[in-house]
Amino acid sequence: MSSVATAAEHTDGHPEGLAHHFHSLEQQNAAAKLGMWYFLAQEILFFGGLFMAYIALRYLYPETFHHAYEHLSIPAGALNTVVLLTSSLTMALAVRAVQVGQNGSAFRYVLATIGFAGVFMVVKAWEYSHKFHEGLLPGRHFTGWEVPAAEAVHDAPQLFFSIYFMMTGVHGLHVLVGMGVLTWIAVRIRRGDFTPRRYAAVENVGLYWHLVDLIWIFLFPLLYLVK
Repeated sequence: MSSVATAAEHTDGHPEGLAHHFHSLEQQNAAAKLGMWYFLAQEILFFGGLFMAYIALRYLYPETFHHAYEHLSIPAGALNTVVLLTSSLTMALAVRAVQVGQNGSAFRYVLATIGFAGVFMVVKAWEYSHKFHEGLLPGRHFTGWEVPAAEAVHDAPQLFFSIYFMMTGVHGLHVLVGMGVLTWIAVRIRRGDFTPRRYAAVENVGLYWHLVDLIWIFLFPLLYLVK
């Protein structure tokens, strides 16, 4: 063995990027992916609570949901669905590009994913501004329309918009976090940190982003197509 370590190895013989408590890059990548799947399972449990709250409120106030959903913009929701599905495609292409050593393409695909996420947030901000203007707000802040006292037991629109803002707001927060992490990944790709053998971070961020997209696929029909 040469006394001079190659560029791909540390001086102790470990491949570059391999932590000392792993035997190989493959083992390290598998451990990182397993940890990510555990994190995604926790995220599913978290959103599961919100979905259960939605189911309970829709069961208790069916008239509210059938009436209030008409104040949501189906075209805007559909546009955001297309935008996020396209962003999942560009993210998958970015992961594949890193796997085959095409970091230039991977960088452009990640930038495209960030761009689509930005479009999603702009559309969502437009939707929110409309709700604020119309007084379609959660809880006691709701001023959209008066509900007669006799109907208050069956019609409580503030509850629909409470669950709407909670579910879409938490999802939007995940999109913002995703944009930040994607920016970090783009910087690292540009720096040359990833190779066809060392790309676990890109793949794990891709898994996170696909979950964000998947959750929206459920939110869109539940909130916008409630009938």
